[in-house]
Amino acid sequence: MFIARQPIFNQQLEVFGYELLFRLNQQSTQFGGISSQGATATVITGLFESGLDNIIEDKFAFINFDAIFIHSDALELIKPNRMIVEMLENIKVDRVLMDRLKELKNLGYKIALDDFFENYQHYPLIPLADIIKYDLLITPLKTITDDIQTALAQGKTLLAEKVETEKEFLEAKAMGFQLFQGYFFSKPSIAGRSCDKTPSKLQYIRLVAEIKKEDPSFETLAELIEQDVTLSYRLMRMASFQSGSDLISSIKFALTYIGLKEIERWINIIMLQDLGNDKPEELIKISLIRSKFAEFMAKRAGMIDFQHTASMMGLFSILDAILDQTMAEALTGIALPPSILEALIYHRGLLYPIYKLMLAYEKGDWILTDAISSDLNIHHSDLYKDYRSAIRWANEVMVNIS
Repeated sequence: MFIARQPIFNQQLEVFGYELLFRLNQQSTQFGGISSQGATATVITGLFESGLDNIIEDKFAFINFDAIFIHSDALELIKPNRMIVEMLENIKVDRVLMDRLKELKNLGYKIALDDFFENYQHYPLIPLADIIKYDLLITPLKTITDDIQTALAQGKTLLAEKVETEKEFLEAKAMGFQLFQGYFFSKPSIAGRSCDKTPSKLQYIRLVAEIKKEDPSFETLAELIEQDVTLSYRLMRMASFQSGSDLISSIKFALTYIGLKEIERWINIIMLQDLGNDKPEELIKISLIRSKFAEFMAKRAGMIDFQHTASMMGLFSILDAILDQTMAEALTGIALPPSILEALIYHRGLLYPIYKLMLAYEKGDWILTDAISSDLNIHHSDLYKDYRSAIRWANEVMVNIS
């Protein structure tokens, strides 16, 4: 079973919920090969087996339902305060469906219409819909101006899908859209970048450079960290979390307690968080998920000696968006292994298949996911387990560095 998630943001770029993308097995592509009823049932079951909070945290789950599964009692296993019932765009509307949706609304569920392109004034599900999703590739903003005004006047929540650029986000926001889904938040805005993040980057480069020395000095590392009270606090907090009842008496002791590899990982994570302090928090969380997910995949692929390198590659895979620079510019001056630079800048080399698989799974491109995982000899059933574990790890890290 595959389950991936895509964030849905509000106007402040805070995560409102996650749309869950799913597929049952390697023989099915999206709904091909199995019924949508079976696929959705698998998601409902998987959410309970995995722990709902682990997959969607405290947000809403947007889950697709078809005309068959919408009538199943299994739907009600997930409470109305955790799930948005999303009706597929090709669903057949009849009296039975209408009655079921009214029943669900009476139970407290919110109804979303997916990829809406029908005649707004005459579509029978409009009165029952709380959220209307417009795919901007299918329905460009300029073609739905009147519908948007009508929907807003009726108190509907509008969600813009396939938002690929910051310009599209700002245009949709200005028109009244309240929710947004797409990859606009994870792409660099090169044209409008500033250079005020460079000093912070240089500070961290000094730390990474010391760690990368053949014989790094804990004394030097401690001195560099002690120059920043916030950095010192974060290090002590992480060391205390790992040590349990053991007392951490100094920055130097904390460093020796944690170990060099974990120190390097921790510094890289803190660097991304600090450099991305004007970016959506979800961007940092995605980099953390990618970091652990890539590490797991390298291990599954038999690349035991490259687990740590794969983890760093995943972590830095979104640095261009954080710094609003090209990836080549963003990685300048950071002492990284050549295999990371090859994967992220030149899209080739040992780690590139891991990079491609990571992105394919994240986007729910199951055909490409199958092809690459097969080449790497990674069983499809392990991917979701590792992705789930990566989400859980990222959530724990976010708590401990905040």
